[in-house]
Amino acid sequence: MSNQPRVVKVLAALLISMTTGAVVLMALGDNPPSAGPFCLSAYYRLDSVDHAVYSRIAPTANRWRSIEIAFSGTKGGNIQRLAAARGLSDPANLNCHFLIGNGIGANDGEIQTTESWLNQRSIQPGDDWRGDERTICVCLVGNGVSSLATDYQLKRLETLLESLCRKFDIPAEAVYLPRDCQ
Repeated sequence: MSNQPRVVKVLAALLISMTTGAVVLMALGDNPPSAGPFCLSAYYRLDSVDHAVYSRIAPTANRWRSIEIAFSGTKGGNIQRLAAARGLSDPANLNCHFLIGNGIGANDGEIQTTESWLNQRSIQPGDDWRGDERTICVCLVGNGVSSLATDYQLKRLETLLESLCRKFDIPAEAVYLPRDCQ
């Protein structure tokens, strides 16, 4: 029983530290500490990826077989701004299925779902995309040169890709990175 005073001291220190921590958290209330380099509070405020993958029309079996990622070619924006920058009067005509914001015009890491995805429409292959009518197109907001993808964008992209690959049985080899990254 020679350890008894030591155990009492450790338990007392633990109780004091827990009480101090609880008082600090209660004092902060709904105002968490400012986001630091490892703070995920802003990340967890974003909608779930499962919510983004939802579509109005249930996709048929083997509807999608590949995924392609590209940069928007702009420094910032959301669905409406990107459509306007491309001269489209209707954002529903934006040529991608998902848009992942970089904090300029849309929240950093926010996944915006386009009408094409909600209605399970194919994207028109062209200058921006190499895929075909069975390719899911994900657009990272940024130009890939002076406006690189943010950490949140990359984390959300990874989660989105995992979800899409699992849901539609798309192999990792059928996921294509932006031309700027290869």
